[in-house]
Amino acid sequence: MSKFSLEHLNKYVFPHFVCDDPDVILGSVFGEDVALTKVGDDVLVSHLDPIVGAVNDIGWLAVHVACNDIATSGAPPRWIQLLVLVPSENDLELLEKIMKDVERGAKEVGVSIIGGHTGYSSALSRPLVAVTALGTLNGRKPVLTSGAHVDDHVLISKGIALEGTAILASDFSQTAQKLGLTEGDIGDAKSLMRHVSVVPEAVLLGECGASAMHDVTRGGLLETLLEISLLSDVGMQIQFDKIPVHEVVVRFSRAFQFDPLKMISSGTLVATINPSHLDAAIRCLDENNIPFADIGEVTPGDGVTIQRGDEVIKYQEIHAEEDELARMWQEYQVNNGE
Repeated sequence: MSKFSLEHLNKYVFPHFVCDDPDVILGSVFGEDVALTKVGDDVLVSHLDPIVGAVNDIGWLAVHVACNDIATSGAPPRWIQLLVLVPSENDLELLEKIMKDVERGAKEVGVSIIGGHTGYSSALSRPLVAVTALGTLNGRKPVLTSGAHVDDHVLISKGIALEGTAILASDFSQTAQKLGLTEGDIGDAKSLMRHVSVVPEAVLLGECGASAMHDVTRGGLLETLLEISLLSDVGMQIQFDKIPVHEVVVRFSRAFQFDPLKMISSGTLVATINPSHLDAAIRCLDENNIPFADIGEVTPGDGVTIQRGDEVIKYQEIHAEEDELARMWQEYQVNNGE
């Protein structure tokens, strides 16, 4: 599943979301993954995310992915609503497995399931799970994608291409072996899915003064950085050699021929931090045993400049429609036989 291009979103989608409600603080904006709505004396943070596919633990993953976006605003997620559609009315075992996955994910994050819808549709060949996650700011200042400032440091947690590599190992294990990867490689890659949540580091960095935060989903780290750059009206100078890349991700990227910079990576958080808050943020991450790296700085100008050895490349174009995992599905699913 991929997104439409920014051009198509601006032409066919966003013009229809004009909102005059004075209690809507932040509505539908490209690159901002949450809506902010005033409710009484508090602010409700909400987000919706779908997952489609034969992904193992799809319900569990859907909960974590949606809750990640709430946390990137600085608010801990509290509630979720659930949509589950399976291909057939006979897919009862599949339905129960998805529900057990959802329950497990909700317990891990600490959110309550407050409603939703379940059903089936012959138009589907694979299950669809969509989660609406909700939380409240409770007096916190919201952290948005558009908040980065010149001279901020750019931190990322854990590493890149985590989720995409884990999904390839889970759903294309036979293909992985045909491409020369070992059972050990596949096991190591599957284990990356355990790190899919960014809720702990996002809430911590929100409290430590992060100016902008964004989880790394479709389009990978590069697209995430470009969205922060665009919405914040700043540039970014990134050192590729400082970006953490797990060895198993490198092995999978070589075998499957994908770019780790452009691979979906729920579990990776990008945060920009003012230098005056940097020491406190680093101390907080260290005390909570959260791996991270300082990969660059926010600069005047626009776009994302990545220095890789002697090579320097500047990226400026948003390509929301491009996704390495979707490309892998198109390239390998026909002959996968799994």
